[in-house]
Amino acid sequence: MSKAPVATEENNEGTSLDFIRTIIAEDCESGKYDGRVHTRFPPEPNGYLHLGHAKSICLNFGIAQEHEGGICNLRFDDTNPLKEEDEYVRSIQEDVTWLGFDWGEKPFYTSDYFEVLFGHAVKLIEMGKAYVDHSTPEAIREMRGTLTEPGTESPYRTRSVEENLDLFNRMRNGEFADGECVLRAKIDMASPNMIMRDPALYRIRRATHHRTGDAWCIYPMYDFAHCLSDSQEHITHSICTLEFENNRELYDWLLETLGVYRPQQIEFARLNLTHTVLSKRKLIQLVEEGHVRGWDDPRMPTISGLRRRGCPPEAIREFCSRIGVAKADSMVDAAMLEFCMREKLNAVAPRLMGVVDPVKVVITNYPEDQVDEFEMPLHPELEEYGKRTVPFSRELYIERADFREEAPRKFFRLTVGKEVRLRYAYYITCTDVVKDENGEITEIHCTYDPETKGGWSEDGRKVKGTLHWVSVKHAVPAEVRLYEPLFEKENPNKVEEGKTFIDYINPDSEKIITAYLEPRLAECKAGERVQFERLGYYCADLDTTTEKPVFNRTATLRDSWKRVERNQK
Repeated sequence: MSKAPVATEENNEGTSLDFIRTIIAEDCESGKYDGRVHTRFPPEPNGYLHLGHAKSICLNFGIAQEHEGGICNLRFDDTNPLKEEDEYVRSIQEDVTWLGFDWGEKPFYTSDYFEVLFGHAVKLIEMGKAYVDHSTPEAIREMRGTLTEPGTESPYRTRSVEENLDLFNRMRNGEFADGECVLRAKIDMASPNMIMRDPALYRIRRATHHRTGDAWCIYPMYDFAHCLSDSQEHITHSICTLEFENNRELYDWLLETLGVYRPQQIEFARLNLTHTVLSKRKLIQLVEEGHVRGWDDPRMPTISGLRRRGCPPEAIREFCSRIGVAKADSMVDAAMLEFCMREKLNAVAPRLMGVVDPVKVVITNYPEDQVDEFEMPLHPELEEYGKRTVPFSRELYIERADFREEAPRKFFRLTVGKEVRLRYAYYITCTDVVKDENGEITEIHCTYDPETKGGWSEDGRKVKGTLHWVSVKHAVPAEVRLYEPLFEKENPNKVEEGKTFIDYINPDSEKIITAYLEPRLAECKAGERVQFERLGYYCADLDTTTEKPVFNRTATLRDSWKRVERNQK
């Protein structure tokens, strides 16, 4: 029996239940489905999973985990051999596993049930509830009618049971060409729900299936296969997004008409994210037209793209938990996802130093051939991470933004005549700057106080600013990819007349620069996440090598000075 909380506004831990969990809790309380909770995540293996799928994964697998004995099937709805490939099957399994979920002994496939589904179609024909239609696709569309006008019946709708059985078997045996005929349900051409106007159940499609090969040349339509696969697996709650709300009537009709086990379909609002598209069709277009590097481009909202960018799986699970489950569509700010990334990475990411927009600092009173080494913790709160040694020399790189020749009030970084702390190293004071013919600062000259080794002074004088730095002599040049939202428009799905979503691509969504890193960062392996101190969180890219490190920016740190500067304007 399930351990589901009672279906009230809050469970016994004081946590509010969303409407889906409330329904399931009520079903468990009443003994419906014998108290079982059995969900499924049913992707079509024709593309890579994205954040919208992650929401469904977290919901379906999460609900199963919350109930004693709960199960969630991973089922591939592989009914369209023209678009489905093993590559997508493997990537989906990898994504689900990476997110932290387990589908048990084996994944399921709709293709496992092809013979069973064929038998259900035969039964519908025998009941006089399905017929083979030789009308063209265009004619079928015209006969369907409109939202205000009923459809018209196909001239083939009155075929006898015997004729339909013969024709359906001949469809299976390959006697008809692709598109020559379809099997349709016989329901109601005047139904106010257009989906119920004799929907197609089977179509002819000569293509090699990634699992069944050439054994079949007819394939079930999604609406027919989906509900019957749910029934076959004894799913209790078939959770799907709102675009399937109208399909629920057909879902129930098929199960009731055939007299088979009947799960309950529940719809929830799909994820909509600012500056993002989550339509599989649009994501495919981005990839195929070369607007991004591929499915795992760090700007893509795919799970593989987020993984490559450096997003931890815990952040995605936390994001899905925070946005919750609703009945109505809404737009979620992408900043919430970045917040979740930042929150999770802050707790675990090692701290190291890198300079992404360098300007040279020359410490004029520091011996030219001297090199100091400073021990620095890899994480300020996790001693078990240990320490690393960082070399220090006369010439350093600091961030260009950390210096102002004429500094406004509350600028606690480096400026002429002001003393700041170099992290874990020394106090320095700016004495002069060197500029090129364009007036651009090329060097900042400073002096250091040798009595402040380690970044503190015995006299206890106050120094407000602390800067990160990298020794020029020991710096490791690296390719760093800085990412911004892929689309400039908040909702790229809402397009102006004469435009497409492609017109709103942000030309500055990826900026590739050369940064200078402390030597330890050259040791990072692909996928390793770190914090560049004071800058943000970065991840070693798949392209990284010891000779040429490559890092992707995962998320920025909040910049307090930028906030102050904005408030002063």
